Amino acid sequence: MDLQFLGGAGEVGRSAVLVDGRLLLDYGMKPGTPPSYPIGSVDPEAVVVSHGHLDHAGAAPALLSGRDRPEIHWTPPTRELALTLARDTLKLHGNSHRCPFSEPDLKRVGEVSRTHGYGEPFEAAGYEVTFLDAGHIPGSAHVLVDSGGRSPPGSRTRSDDGETRLLYTGDFHTADQRLVAGTTARPEADIVVCESTYSDVDHDERATVERRFAESVRTTLHEGGTVVVPAFAIGRTQELLLVCEAHDIPCYVDGMGQEVTRMLRSYPDYVRDPDALRRAKSHARFVTGRDGQRKRITDQKAAIITTSGMLSGGPAMTYIPEIRSDPVNKVTMTGYQVEGTPGRDLIESGSAEIDGQVMPVAAQVEQYDFSAHADRDGLLDFLDSYRDTPVLVTHGDRCTAFAEELRADGYEASAPALGETVSI
Repeated sequence: MDLQFLGGAGEVGRSAVLVDGRLLLDYGMKPGTPPSYPIGSVDPEAVVVSHGHLDHAGAAPALLSGRDRPEIHWTPPTRELALTLARDTLKLHGNSHRCPFSEPDLKRVGEVSRTHGYGEPFEAAGYEVTFLDAGHIPGSAHVLVDSGGRSPPGSRTRSDDGETRLLYTGDFHTADQRLVAGTTARPEADIVVCESTYSDVDHDERATVERRFAESVRTTLHEGGTVVVPAFAIGRTQELLLVCEAHDIPCYVDGMGQEVTRMLRSYPDYVRDPDALRRAKSHARFVTGRDGQRKRITDQKAAIITTSGMLSGGPAMTYIPEIRSDPVNKVTMTGYQVEGTPGRDLIESGSAEIDGQVMPVAAQVEQYDFSAHADRDGLLDFLDSYRDTPVLVTHGDRCTAFAEELRADGYEASAPALGETVSI
């Protein structure tokens, strides 16, 4: 089995791994100005998408622009989430070189889409593939790729027949979140391609982070301020709605997170507590954006959960200028901030470029770790089941360093370079 790393090697973003030149695992984009995409040209027989975030699914429609149109395999929520993001990408960048696909490409997705639930083996490009719950966001999956008929995914029995079983972890979390439960899957594998986003970070206990966040927001509201909560539309917005409902914090939700929240309620089997999500949606007030509503909301003494999570667009561009000059107000960043984004600049310098203008922000700026990724302990706990299995470290800013640390602990680990092909 040959694995070519077209993206996500030594970096966070644009994940793409080509198996034997035939099967493509993920095809994402990396946020930035301009965004970047997997390297080289690729013509796979089939595509398997691990989950619906931009960095794993964002460029998938571009694979349908040629004569050969590969089937795209994903879970039902991942299909819906990927299409939602693709429509947004097309709206933002469709008339520029920044978008790698067109409206006709997006329409073709429906023709080639194939959905599968967890634990249901299917055929793709001659391989047997199985999705296993990865505990990252609703519909996220570890991807188990089997080069031939073998024992069931839950088996720990290795094969001696020369066939190969690849475990591509995608993004995963081993701890429970309010929205989804952590992964418990540890299938037998001959090679593991493992994400490493937080390989040098120890997350605080989620209950502790939640309590700090809730206390900080309530303090600001009690003092007469407003809290803008930038959040990713997929996963993070819903997690924060659940937190606000649980702590009785008045909140609004704005941006694409509204659409995603409504959609996820249609997939109760892919969330941890469908009733809690229903209550959270009822607790929040959804913003229409009509008749100056957003400016009025900034005086409402509430939390405003809004896209974009890195302040690179969305309704946040309206809210931040409105609340930035009052130090009683607060901006609470809740997700990873890619270098070069306004969100990262705000945390590091106290100012950010909003709609082309650099704005100093006198409002308090705080950061909370609501990550949906496994931290260092979570990664090591997961990989402990694969001490006798080669591990390829990807999707992180320090892949080489983490691979070296794993080798020092007895693992056979390495970090592929961008464009490198690894034969197993």
